[in-house]
Amino acid sequence: MASTFSTYTKKELIKKLKNQKTFLIIQSVVIILMLVFGVFSTIEKGMSFHTFLPLFFIPMLFVMLYEMKKIKKEIATRK
Repeated sequence: MASTFSTYTKKELIKKLKNQKTFLIIQSVVIILMLVFGVFSTIEKGMSFHTFLPLFFIPMLFVMLYEMKKIKKEIATRK
């Protein structure tokens, strides 16, 4: 079965990889901020929704990393 990225040109793949990296950095910063806020919220008020909020967003980070690996692999096969 062909990769979903096999229909893209090399230029589009490079652009997609650049966008993916940018979104990954932004999402990482947001998750770190949520973790810090969750820790302080837990210390101040005890367990709450904010304590577990980052747990819902961390899997999305791993999906983005996996997709970046697939894009890099597709770019490497085209050289």
